[in-house]
Amino acid sequence: MTTTPPVAPAARPAADLDAVQRRLGRIRRVARRRWALVTGALTLLVLALLACRVLLGDYTVTVPDFLRLLAGENIPGARFIVMESKLPRALLGLLTGLSFGAAGAVFQTMLRNPLASPDIIGVSLGSSAGAVIAIVLIGAGGATVPLAALTGALVVAAVIFLLSRHQSAAGIRMVLVGIGIAALLQAVVVHLLSRTDIYRANDALQWIVGSLNGATWERLTWLAVGLVLVAPFLAAFGRRLRILPLGDDLAAGLGLNVERTRLALLVVGVALTAFPTAAAGPISFIALLAGPIARRLNGGRATIVIAALVGAAIVLAADYAAAYLVPGTVLPVGVLTGGLGAPFMLWLLLSRRAGASEG
Repeated sequence: MTTTPPVAPAARPAADLDAVQRRLGRIRRVARRRWALVTGALTLLVLALLACRVLLGDYTVTVPDFLRLLAGENIPGARFIVMESKLPRALLGLLTGLSFGAAGAVFQTMLRNPLASPDIIGVSLGSSAGAVIAIVLIGAGGATVPLAALTGALVVAAVIFLLSRHQSAAGIRMVLVGIGIAALLQAVVVHLLSRTDIYRANDALQWIVGSLNGATWERLTWLAVGLVLVAPFLAAFGRRLRILPLGDDLAAGLGLNVERTRLALLVVGVALTAFPTAAAGPISFIALLAGPIARRLNGGRATIVIAALVGAAIVLAADYAAAYLVPGTVLPVGVLTGGLGAPFMLWLLLSRRAGASEG
C-alpha cells in the first residue's frame, strides 16, 4: 500500500500571500497611472484656461505679441492692458484656485466629511471678518489687511479646535461649532458695514463677495510668498493626512499622534484659506467643490494635487464667464461660484442622506 507524501502546510498560505501582494501591486500601479493621467489632463486644462483669460476677451493679444511683452518690449496700448490688468488677474485667479482647492481637500479629508470646507465651518468668514474689522475700525490698507485676514482665520480655527478637542466625534463637532461661529461672524460683519461710511464699505465689500477685479502685482506677490511658506508644511503633513480617514483609533494604533496631526493640518488649512482670502476675498464654494470633484476623478481617493488643480480650473473658468456673462459689466467671480456651489452643496447633502438611509 502506497502513501501520498504530505503537503507542506506553509505552501498554500505562501502562495496566497504572493497572489495578494501581486494584486495589491497591480492596484497601486493602476492608481498611479490614473493619478498621473488626471493630473496631466487637469494641468493642460488649467494652462489653456489661463491662456484664454490673458489672450482673449475684449482685447485680444496674439501669442508672439504676448511673448514680446514678457520680454519687456513696449507695444502701445497692449502693455498696460495685458501686463497690468489681464495677466495679474489671471495669475491671481490661478493661485487663489490652487490654494482654496488644496484647503478644501485638507479639511474634508482631515474631518472625513465632504461638507467640511473652510466656507462651511467658518474659517473663510473668520478671515473675511478680520479684514473687514481692520478696514472699518482702523482704516487699514496695504499689507495690514492680509495680516488681519490671517489673524482672523487663525483665531476662528483656534476656537473651533479648542471647543471640539477630546471628543469621540471631533470631526462632526468641528463642523457644527464652525457653523455656529460663522453665523456669529456674519452678524458682526453686517453690523460693521452698516455703521461705516460708503467708501470704507466699498473697500470691505470684496472680503464678503470675493472678486479678482482688484488684482494687482502687490496682492499677487503677497499670495505667492504665503503659498511658498505653506508648501513645505503641506508636503510634510500630506502623507499623514492619508491615515486620518482610517479613524482616530486605527490611526493612533499605527503610531500617529492624532490630536497633534489634526492641529498641524488645521493650521495648514487655515493658512491655505487665509492667504487667498486676503488677496481676493472669500470666493465662495471653491474649497467645497474641488474636493469631491477631485475624488470622483481619482477613483474615490483623496488627493491634494488634483483638488488644487480642480480649484484653479473652476476659478479661471468662472472668472472668464463672469467677465463676459453680462455685457458691459464685470461680475465678481464669487457671485458665479456661489451660484454653482449652492446646488452642489444641496446635492452633497441629499446624496449623503440617501447613502445613510441605504446603509
